[in-house]
Amino acid sequence: MLKRILLFLATNLAVVFVLTIVISLLGIGRYVGPGGLDLGALATLCFVWGMGGAFLSLQLTRWMAKRAYSMHIVDGQTGNEEADWAYRTIARLTQQAQLPMPEVGIYESAEVNAFATGPSKSRSLVAVSTGLLRTMPRDEVEGVLGHEVTHIANGDMVTMALLQGVINAFVMFLSRVIAYAIASRGDSRDDRSPMMEFMLVTVLQIVFGVLGMVVVCWFSRQREFRADRGGAQLAGRDHMVAALRRLAGNQDRIEIQQHKELAAFKISGNWSGLLSTHPPLEVRIAALERAQI
Repeated sequence: MLKRILLFLATNLAVVFVLTIVISLLGIGRYVGPGGLDLGALATLCFVWGMGGAFLSLQLTRWMAKRAYSMHIVDGQTGNEEADWAYRTIARLTQQAQLPMPEVGIYESAEVNAFATGPSKSRSLVAVSTGLLRTMPRDEVEGVLGHEVTHIANGDMVTMALLQGVINAFVMFLSRVIAYAIASRGDSRDDRSPMMEFMLVTVLQIVFGVLGMVVVCWFSRQREFRADRGGAQLAGRDHMVAALRRLAGNQDRIEIQQHKELAAFKISGNWSGLLSTHPPLEVRIAALERAQI
């Protein structure tokens, strides 16, 4: 756990360091001048921080996943029957989906799950837990792997990063505009209270950040429905439905909370409500059974 925390902190510090250099080189760090708030400069700053942070993080997701899970990358010739079967199955499914072959990683865990990540279709990773391979029959595992391959085919990692970047930029922009207006009492910048403005920015970023997460999580739930349909097309609807039912019976073996940075990429989650990245499994099963595939 300590290793994962340190890795997460190191990654975020690296992103902040790179963005700080970019902002310094562009000369866009200041957005309050003699004439007051410069909305253009602020918008540029927020865009660089929001979109830059999201896409730099996306570039690091595959690297982070491998190290956070102590993952073993397999090539189909390891001599381990389970791992080699998973590799061959993913190779067949990606060929059906007309995709480049992703990296395939196996991680030792009792959790029954799998996920896809990576910055592009040509630099993607499908990770499979040993708990999934040992718990599910192979036809059901094929449904899970078809679901993850569909995430890659749909470009879901990129669209999630794009949406998160836009949300982050708006959160930064709105919180600073509102905080500036309140702290300066609508008058000149000479009347501003820097401490009040800092506190307002902090509070408003939390509030707007939560509201933004509602939007991001809604989109994430919609992409799960699409990935279920894609998995059904690749592996067969019966296999996909059976896999989801098996996952519903193994909710206690889904360790989402321990790896929140990758939660949205897994096939199943255990959060609920507006901040859930996955719809309830029962709803997904019903939607798949109604779908015309």
